[in-house]
Amino acid sequence: MNNTSVIELAPGGVTQASRGLLSRMFADPHLLEPEERRDLVGQLRQAVAEYPEIAELRVLLGMALCVNLEVQPAIEEFRTAVSLAPQSFIAHLKMGELWMRLRVVDKADEHTRHAGLLARNAAQSELARRQGASIRTMRRAGIERGGYKSPLAVFGRLRRLLAVRPKVVA
Repeated sequence: MNNTSVIELAPGGVTQASRGLLSRMFADPHLLEPEERRDLVGQLRQAVAEYPEIAELRVLLGMALCVNLEVQPAIEEFRTAVSLAPQSFIAHLKMGELWMRLRVVDKADEHTRHAGLLARNAAQSELARRQGASIRTMRRAGIERGGYKSPLAVFGRLRRLLAVRPKVVA
């Protein structure tokens, strides 16, 4: 992995306009207009084309693609980031977050656990812990996609649903 910081890239890597859009995306992604999201994705794609070995750029592109609702390309960028930098906390955390949002709980848990193991400080540990807690809550609530389970698993979910329903008294 190249140790070059994303901010230290040569001019044209991440432009000042891109930095402004990135700051707004981190503050509140819903505030970006569709045209701004497309511009940001285009600028980050160009930066990744210039510096394809920098995993952090791919993470930023993956995040921008998620905000722009381009899920499959985001998955590919996060996968590439994880393969380029298998020891990257942020690559695993964001990959886990995307899988969590897609409700693919096993993959989300795998990447989030790995991110937790890679955490270098208390803030990173807390991010991974909270994401892991959300994943466990989703799993307990039966909110997940993917994977083939035993046909009998449906009965367990049905039993949980019936157990929490309040009884109507006439």
